[in-house]
Amino acid sequence: MKLHHLRPAEGAVRPRRRVGRGKAAGQGKTAGRGTKGYKARHNQKLGFEGGQMPIQRRIPKLKGFTNPGRVEWAVINVNRLEETFEAGAEVTPDVLRERGMVRPARPVKVLGQGDLGKALRVQAHAVSGSARSKIEQAGGSVEIISL
Repeated sequence: MKLHHLRPAEGAVRPRRRVGRGKAAGQGKTAGRGTKGYKARHNQKLGFEGGQMPIQRRIPKLKGFTNPGRVEWAVINVNRLEETFEAGAEVTPDVLRERGMVRPARPVKVLGQGDLGKALRVQAHAVSGSARSKIEQAGGSVEIISL
């Protein structure tokens, strides 16, 4: 079988309706458009909603504000560090990216959810206050690296 041998199933395709071709064709005179009015005489404009206020005018042009200087952080909590790293390990953004724990190409921020019982040397672009205190209480150290 080849591509040019393929045909639609019998009865699946109906002939095109030829409107406005006389009474005998079944769609003569008004050609299925009814009588009179804008829709009988013209094709409607794109987006016309019958005189109702169109959606592109109902919805405001601008809504709110998007800060162009917003920083998207790749966040990680101290409980994930507890599960993954052994005591005395050095935790850097590169190590976290290699292990698939944070998204690539985003600065890393350590947050303080959970508990930490190991001394870790953490390097990150930002650290929350609770995360810093938990890391230092466990005997570890925190170093902030620039973006």
